[in-house]
Amino acid sequence: MKKNTNLGLLILRVTVASLMLFHGIAKLGHLDGIKGMLSTNDLPEFMAYGAYITEIIAPLIILIGYRTRLASLVFFVGMLFIIFLAHTNDIFSISDKGALQNELIYFYTFGSVALFFTGAGKYAISSKNNWD
Repeated sequence: MKKNTNLGLLILRVTVASLMLFHGIAKLGHLDGIKGMLSTNDLPEFMAYGAYITEIIAPLIILIGYRTRLASLVFFVGMLFIIFLAHTNDIFSISDKGALQNELIYFYTFGSVALFFTGAGKYAISSKNNWD
């Protein structure tokens, strides 16, 4: 069987980005919880709008394959904020099913790292750019 790395990258981009979009759309107009977490950690509340960058804008850019490496870097930084603001106490916790409690968060985080290193692949808006 012939390998098709570009198709694999397309599937990874679509999966990571589209699944995260659901989280972002659910947060439209509902940032009070995030603002509270930021205040608790002595961070300015306006940083809550970074959730829209991490969960809507970056995934849309990744989805279409425009500047994917740069968007993945932004996405990754946002995921680090999510991990350390909302999940500090359960970073390595195991669920009652025996899996990591935050495995979906880790999927998003390391999926963005993979896209940062690989780029968008051939099936993207900007497939020739160094920061695709």
